[in-house]
Amino acid sequence: MRIDKFLKNSRLIKRRTVAKDACDAGRVSVNGKTAKAGTDVEVGDVITIVFGQKEISARVLALTDSAKKDDAENMYEII
Repeated sequence: MRIDKFLKNSRLIKRRTVAKDACDAGRVSVNGKTAKAGTDVEVGDVITIVFGQKEISARVLALTDSAKKDDAENMYEII
C-alpha cells in the first residue's frame, strides 16, 4: 500500500493530499529512509513523521484499504 494512502486510512494524517505534501517535503520516512508519496509500506515497517518540532514514530500492524474510525487505531502502534 502507498504511504500516503496508509497515512490517510490510519488517520495519522487527515487528508491524502496533506500526506502527499508531507512526503514531498521530506517530512516522512519509512525505516529510516525518506519516503515519497508512492513508497510502499509493509506490515512491520516503522514510519516517522515530523510535524514542526514534534516527531511521531509508528509501527505498521495492518494494511486495510478502508477503515472506520474505530478500526484505524488498530493499523499502527506508536513507538
